[in-house]
Amino acid sequence: MARIVVVAKCKDRAKWEAGFKTHGEMFRNTYGITKPVSYGMSEDNDVVACFEVNDLATAMKSLDSPETKAAMESDGLVMDTVSVFILDKELNV
Repeated sequence: MARIVVVAKCKDRAKWEAGFKTHGEMFRNTYGITKPVSYGMSEDNDVVACFEVNDLATAMKSLDSPETKAAMESDGLVMDTVSVFILDKELNV
């Protein structure tokens, strides 16, 4: 299981959240996500989503797909601010 975090700016938090919540089927069917997706927003219109995937290669390919990019644009993300992080390290405390 791998964790992915996507961070970006959006034009409007309410519009982004409303659109983001419609993508459950895409997350299940395209990314193979079976656990809840965590997300948050800041007052500065920064948004973040964190999800666990079973197959990292498939998820990364899906993130780069035209369908995902269209969904991001439709939700109001500022595309040149999108950053993707793979959480592959841990700090034991």
